[in-house]
Amino acid sequence: MSPHDAPDTLLITVTGTDRPGVTSAVLETLSLSGVSVVDVEQILMRGRLVLGVLVTAPRDAKKLRKAVTETVEALGMSVDIERGSGDNRSRSRDRAHVTIIGAPLKASAMAAIAGRIADCGGNIDRIERMARYPVTAIELHTSGAAPDRLRTLLAVEAARHGIDVAVQPASLLRHGVRLIVMDVDSTLIQGEVIEMLAEHAGYGAEVADVTERAMRGELDFEQSLRARVKLLAGLDASVIDQVYDAIVVNPGARTMVRTLRRLGYRFAIVSGGFSQITDRLAEDLGIHRARANTLEIVDGRLTGEVVGEVVDRAGKARALREFAADLGVPEAATIAIGDGANDLDMLDAAGLGIAYNARPVVREAADTSLTVPYLDTIMYLLGISREEIEAADAEAGIVTPAPPLA
Repeated sequence: MSPHDAPDTLLITVTGTDRPGVTSAVLETLSLSGVSVVDVEQILMRGRLVLGVLVTAPRDAKKLRKAVTETVEALGMSVDIERGSGDNRSRSRDRAHVTIIGAPLKASAMAAIAGRIADCGGNIDRIERMARYPVTAIELHTSGAAPDRLRTLLAVEAARHGIDVAVQPASLLRHGVRLIVMDVDSTLIQGEVIEMLAEHAGYGAEVADVTERAMRGELDFEQSLRARVKLLAGLDASVIDQVYDAIVVNPGARTMVRTLRRLGYRFAIVSGGFSQITDRLAEDLGIHRARANTLEIVDGRLTGEVVGEVVDRAGKARALREFAADLGVPEAATIAIGDGANDLDMLDAAGLGIAYNARPVVREAADTSLTVPYLDTIMYLLGISREEIEAADAEAGIVTPAPPLA
């Protein structure tokens, strides 16, 4: 249908202090005119209601206007009725989800993001709040601007305003079961296990320096790993238990795994660390698959060697593909999360690669990056709101701390 053939419509916008029965009263009044509902949308913000109803124009528009106005005014609210033509459809090409996360999220940052979308010829079709604490997360449904172009422009604004912005093409994948593959050290957990082990051997500072250089991509990962592990030779294997007990899982990790498992998601961890740690983490958190290096232990002591093939940069990507095939999840439906240079191939292999509090080389290469210290913010990129997460937890008897007052 061309714009010239589009039927006449009326856009009815009701605003005012919310009260029970507003929507039903307006729709009941409209029903008396025999119109059809083309679109309807409603938002509530701090007790203020905005209700928009798009209907086909009736034969007697004057009568409808009078009836709706009387109904709305009797409710103590205001109404605007505008005649036009056509539907409320967004542009079908280049649709994307733009997720903005800030703590705080300032108006200047939102203005900059909206401006760059407009510069690309894009349109914001819908805006939804995904969370208001401990971060503010807003999702924009856009159309008319190529996602790749948006991602490039918005990354600049994100850096300038100190916020996170993720751009994803709109597709059915967002609604399906996916596989999430995570790095472990400094991603799933705080800190680096090899550095914690090295502290017990008296080489903490030396190992931390090598680890940082390896994560920035300055050193060959396998060579640097073997050199660091040699410094652990002679440690009593009981130290591994001490290190495991000292591990701190990053905030939001358990919430993310718990929530997405309810939806059928699958999880895997792939680490350049050690299976003596990662296998226990996987069991503790309910993670389906795990792969890591294995420390050699002889007569109850570490030998300073690893057993078998080293899980390096290429090995992480290979593990993602193997896990996806094993679990029956298309590679396009995989999500990889990491922070170091040895995660780059894995992030590239995934359908969505997320740099989490990552080194610059990783942030630049990933599809999107997050710099907030909460792993569960990743669920906002999947269209899952904080309210939905908490409602699911409440049904399971899990108590969520009360949010701060608005």
